[in-house]
Amino acid sequence: MAGQWWDSSTYNHILLVPAILVWLVSLRARAVLALPPQGWWPGLVLFAGAGFLWVLGDFAGVALVTQTAVVLMFQASLLALLGPRVGAGLLFPLAYMLFLVPFGDELIPALQTVTARIVMVLLHLAGIPATLDGVFITVPAGYFKVAEACSGVKFLIAMIAYGVLVCQVCFRSWPRRVAFMALSLVVPILANGVRAWGTIVIAGWRGIAFAAGFDHIFYGWIFFAVVMVLTMLAGWRFFDRPREECPIDAGAILADARLAGLARLRIDARVALGLVAAVALACIGWGAAANRLAAPLPARIDLPTVPGWHRVAEPPRWPWQPRHSGADHRLLGRYADGQGHVVDVSFALYAGQGEGREAGGFGEGALPPDSGWAWEMSAAPIAGGEAQMIQAPGPVHRLTVTWYRQGQGTAAWLGSSNARLKLWTMADRLLLRARPTATLIVSSDADDPAQGVAAFVAALGPLGPWIDAVSSGVKE
Repeated sequence: MAGQWWDSSTYNHILLVPAILVWLVSLRARAVLALPPQGWWPGLVLFAGAGFLWVLGDFAGVALVTQTAVVLMFQASLLALLGPRVGAGLLFPLAYMLFLVPFGDELIPALQTVTARIVMVLLHLAGIPATLDGVFITVPAGYFKVAEACSGVKFLIAMIAYGVLVCQVCFRSWPRRVAFMALSLVVPILANGVRAWGTIVIAGWRGIAFAAGFDHIFYGWIFFAVVMVLTMLAGWRFFDRPREECPIDAGAILADARLAGLARLRIDARVALGLVAAVALACIGWGAAANRLAAPLPARIDLPTVPGWHRVAEPPRWPWQPRHSGADHRLLGRYADGQGHVVDVSFALYAGQGEGREAGGFGEGALPPDSGWAWEMSAAPIAGGEAQMIQAPGPVHRLTVTWYRQGQGTAAWLGSSNARLKLWTMADRLLLRARPTATLIVSSDADDPAQGVAAFVAALGPLGPWIDAVSSGVKE
């Protein structure tokens, strides 16, 4: 997690969260020290649940789940060792710890689309002719893409963390908190649309190179700082929490009958500490055993001959190579038939799933980040595969259809759902069952790509046995 905070500009703001947590605790320190600490066995139950969530996230290869589980384990361990009254006194700092989790990448495609639509509205209001194709915008000054870095996700998630902090520290009234939080969500999205629009306008005035440098310096370092200050000033006159007020009332916590009832569920703190360590070690051991799972694979696999189709060497109109990080075997080939259809076939085979080798992980598959390709829209499924249109500068349109195969033979699963793939992976690793995972992507950048992909898939026959044959190294 700390590596992501430091290395990814999207999460640099999280480097401030530990200091904010220390400050929040310091505001409550005098009152919290008046609360009696105790071991509390329900906290152990919560810790075990968080530990199991970590195991599931580790088995599915979902970093967001494992990182969230680590924070939940820390929260639960504090309750187990210090009890419900201290937990109530530190409720907001404990909850704010969730902002230690790097999240937000999942919002990028939606934010790219929203930003592109805002830009189009502003361009039309400014009288600049423009056309929108997915996240690509064509204006007289040139051809622009609302890239992942321009989605505004960095500013949005930073403003969410900032807005929650301001709502707790500066407001008492819940309607005012809700209003300020709504402002913290809407303003960065609109501001990012203005930023992208301004970059396009400046490109038409001074050229693309100047606009890119101006965007980096002014918009990257000054614009959003100004927007954040203006948001704070908008809420300033509505602040209703006195600056000198202590955030918690120790007397009220001690007098609360519900907390008194929970406090009766005590356990010796030394026993609680030992059980916390035992549960943590058990989770780590289970995860280590599952990470060693590896299904036997052949030393070599090849794309087989497909009836009615032959291999061709002509390159695509824009380079396309899916990402299959950690795969034990990767194949990429191009096929053509006698009807003029041309398709690209990508096949990846994994001996197991885990950290750094997730077939359905973020950025894996048909649309690798920073490849020049961008998501355009979903398309009609073909033979049960997930279909999507992607686009590269030109514009070049490409249809991609993806299938996953977990295991081999009659007990194997074939489908296109990333969520179901992760569920199957979790089940295999929970049972310490070693089975291979395969990814098949059939794609085309032709004028009528769906017809070519459908014809190729029909020529393969039943997909499950075909994938099993390729995975076993059988050449047809």
